Amino acid sequence: MTAPAPSAGRGRLSLQTRLMATVIGIVALILAAVALATSAILGGILQQNLDTKVRDVTGVVVQRGLPPTTIAAGSMVAYQTLQNSPRQPGFLLVVQAAGGAPDGAYVDTTGVVRPLSSRQVEQVATSLQHELTATVSVDSLGPYRLHKGSVGDAYALAGGLPLSEVDETIAQILTTVALVTLGGLLLLAAAIAVVIRHGLQPLRAVADTATRVARLPMAQGDVSISERVPADQVDERTEIGRVGAALNTLLDHVGTSLQARQRNEERMRAFVADASHELRTPLASIRGYSELSLRDPSLSETTEQALERIQAQSLRMTALVEDLLLLARLDEGQELVFGTVDLTRLAVEATGDAQAAGGGHHWIVDVPEVPVVIAGDAARLHQVAANLLANARTHTPAGTTVTTTVARDGADAVLRVHDDGPGVDPAVAAELFERFARGDRSRARHTGGTGLGLSIARAIVHAHHGTITVHSTPGDTTFEVRLPARPADPAETPATDAAAVPAQ
Repeated sequence: MTAPAPSAGRGRLSLQTRLMATVIGIVALILAAVALATSAILGGILQQNLDTKVRDVTGVVVQRGLPPTTIAAGSMVAYQTLQNSPRQPGFLLVVQAAGGAPDGAYVDTTGVVRPLSSRQVEQVATSLQHELTATVSVDSLGPYRLHKGSVGDAYALAGGLPLSEVDETIAQILTTVALVTLGGLLLLAAAIAVVIRHGLQPLRAVADTATRVARLPMAQGDVSISERVPADQVDERTEIGRVGAALNTLLDHVGTSLQARQRNEERMRAFVADASHELRTPLASIRGYSELSLRDPSLSETTEQALERIQAQSLRMTALVEDLLLLARLDEGQELVFGTVDLTRLAVEATGDAQAAGGGHHWIVDVPEVPVVIAGDAARLHQVAANLLANARTHTPAGTTVTTTVARDGADAVLRVHDDGPGVDPAVAAELFERFARGDRSRARHTGGTGLGLSIARAIVHAHHGTITVHSTPGDTTFEVRLPARPADPAETPATDAAAVPAQ
């Protein structure tokens, strides 16, 4: 079963980064909410203070500078009022005498009284038609906080002060809060990074240990797992420390299990080797006595047939015992005698032998003109080629074309055996190189083989530090053996492939 692929977002960020982002994000959100709430409350307080100041300044201006109605008739009442009263910079006044048109004026930042345009007066008057207090944006002057009032039945008036001071105060507060918040978040990020990094150090030690163990070859051979989570990163009092302790316990158990498996395998190899060796003598005796008994002319036909069957089965048993003994010795690293091997010549000779045994097949050899030379055991490598060719002959019908190819591929020497037969049954393809694996699932032994040929071939190839693979589809089956090639002689000319020729 294939494990589900991790989601794209989950795999991009480490646990430390996600923890830091979460904590800093929540703190930043809280600080932003506090800043907004503080600025809103403070803005309301400042606006209330501004409203009180507007009413107070308007009262003082009207009390000290508003002319009598008889004097003000037909004149700029707001302008005259501001001229005759204390001048608050930015103060705006709109006055409408009974029966007259409204006019207005304001005090600029230098204390000079300036009249308002009719457009500006209209903006103020319109905004205060239904409210006593309002915020109005006056052309060229900006936002103002205005308060409407009256002096008996003689005057209707409106006074106001700019909101710029309130806006500047709130802006300063927000800027200060933003800078303090940013500094606090940076300090928080540094502190969290140190704390989380220190807290996750045991988890990193667990991951590093697991990674090193995962790189160990544990499929076969004597495996010793010496990797452990360091003792200073294992603490039963913490959750992550318990993970490290659990991993160490698991590795101890796995190491013990692998040692037990290796001991069992070694005992099994020794048993197979000893049993095979001990069986050779009685099998040879059975074969010898059966051959001797067959020479007796007084034997009945039934007895002769029984002795022939005994001799045939003893030969079969002998071949099986020899194969088992060879596998056991190969597993122990024995049975190989290294020397210089001409893989090209080996392929030609093996194909010639196969042609003599399988005359109903078409045999082709495709080898380069320059010999492909490797270091290996010539007899065992010949056995590999013979097993592959015998496998092709046995499991394909007459008329099948079997092609043996030798080539150099970089630093490798490659031997391929290809046939255009029916192919390997997909049900057995995965275990084709296992011991006693058979293409004949019924185990009826129609082919007469022991089921050890391909497993022996694989053992020999692995003992030469090579690989053997099979690729099979109906009409196209190729066994490929790759072996480390001896470096080419610089004096040699580059190899060129000769044309494929039928085996002689």
